[in-house]
Amino acid sequence: MQPLPETIRGQSEPFAPTRWSVILAAGESQTAPEAARTALAQLCHTYWPPLYTFVRSRGYAVHDAQDLTQSFFAHLIEHKLYARVDRQRGKFRSFLLASLKNLLADTHDRAQTLKRGGGRDFLPLDEEQIEKAESLFQTHGGAEESPNEDRVFERTWAETLVTGALARLAAEYQAEGKEKLFADLKIFLTGGADPLPTYAELSVRLSAPASSLRSDVARLRARYRQALRAEVRRTVERESEVESELRELLRVLTTR
Repeated sequence: MQPLPETIRGQSEPFAPTRWSVILAAGESQTAPEAARTALAQLCHTYWPPLYTFVRSRGYAVHDAQDLTQSFFAHLIEHKLYARVDRQRGKFRSFLLASLKNLLADTHDRAQTLKRGGGRDFLPLDEEQIEKAESLFQTHGGAEESPNEDRVFERTWAETLVTGALARLAAEYQAEGKEKLFADLKIFLTGGADPLPTYAELSVRLSAPASSLRSDVARLRARYRQALRAEVRRTVERESEVESELRELLRVLTTR
């Protein structure tokens, strides 16, 4: 799944405190610990699939990778690793990946310790989330004998953000009673193996004027840009970092 190149551009919105900025502020001042914990839990849900696929790329079996990923997040909280972050250096995803690599450095001993801690329910996960993470691994690394671990992580990170943006947009359209319109036009955001239909073809299929459909697609793309920006905002500290993360996301999605 790839967003269209134009989806990384859009109007700027007022920049509210992000989850990552809340976490960093709490780590420095020790204030608002519950707000920081909630923000961290939400971000960890976003990053569970990318980190899980990274662990799978290291050769761990499905259940071992689940335990290791789940226990890594528990370790992150218990030892307050986030409080040690230099806010001038790096992004949340880079911090998480580096922390995971450090914990897996002593592969056998460290992994066995983490796996014994498996089952801790810091991040309650349902079967659908777990299956989706495994599906992403199979898509981006499962078929390779020696997958590039960092590239698998990056691809899963990018697609997780895109999925979040699409889910956010779908919910908005559903709330407006336009769920069918979103389903009919979603292909203009995600693309696919087949060429996009022309507006004339779509007009016949949906019994709607081509000019109206063209306007609907333009609005859908504009709203998708905002939804994608909103997803990225959750993971950075400053407004100035949003554009660079969006460019990085596009680079990852368009690099084979």
